[in-house]
Amino acid sequence: MKIENLTKRYGATVALDAINTEISGDEITAVLGESGAGKTTLLNAIAGLIGYEGLIGGAGGAKPVRRTGCSYLLQDSALLPNLTAEENLKFVLPEGEWKNIPAMLERVGLGGKEKSRPRALSGGEKQRVAIARAFLYPHDLLLMDEPFASLDLALKKSLIALVYELREERGGGVIFVTHDVHEAVMLAHRALVLKKGAIVCDLPILAPSHRDFYAVYEEERALVRALTE
Repeated sequence: MKIENLTKRYGATVALDAINTEISGDEITAVLGESGAGKTTLLNAIAGLIGYEGLIGGAGGAKPVRRTGCSYLLQDSALLPNLTAEENLKFVLPEGEWKNIPAMLERVGLGGKEKSRPRALSGGEKQRVAIARAFLYPHDLLLMDEPFASLDLALKKSLIALVYELREERGGGVIFVTHDVHEAVMLAHRALVLKKGAIVCDLPILAPSHRDFYAVYEEERALVRALTE
C-alpha cells in the first residue's frame, strides 16, 4: 500500500505532514512516536475514518470512506457489556464467519468462556475476545492502536506471541501503534518513528518470531535514539 504526500490538518495544527512511504501487505509494521506525533491519526486515515490530503493506495480521501477489508483493534477492547463473548463477535462479524467463532475463542485461550459477559472477564480475557474478533473479521489489513498498553508484563508477552502466530497463520498486513520499543522489536518486521507528523526513522527488524522476550536488542537502542534526538 503506497502512501503519497499524506497530510492531515486540524485547523492550524498539522497532524500528518506530507508522509511518503509504502506499507507491505504481508508484514507487521510498528508505528512509534511521542503523544501527538500523529500515530493514531495515521491509522484513522488508513482506515478511512477521517478525511485527508494526498493518496493512500492510489485513492484520495477528501471525505471519510471506511476502507473495505480493514480490521481495527483498539487498546480498549470495546466490548458491548450486555453481550456474551460469543455474541460480541457475532455482532460485528458476517454470518458466514459465525461457524469459526468457537474454534477461534478456543485458539485465544477462551474455551468455556463463550457465554461470559465482559463483567465476568479479566482485562486480559476481554482483550483476547477483541483479538479474536479482529482476526475473524474479513480483512487484508489489521490496524492495532496500542493493543497491549494496559496489560501486565506476563500477559503482554503471551498476547504478543498470540498476535504474531495468528498473523502468520492468517496472513495479511498489520500496522500497530505503540509507545513501547520492546513491543515493536518483538512483533514487527519494520518500525516507523513519527515526529510532528513526519517519518524520522524507518527501521527494518530481523526475525522477530525467534527473539527472546527478556533480551534487549540493538534495534531498541536505535528506536530510542530516534524518539529522543
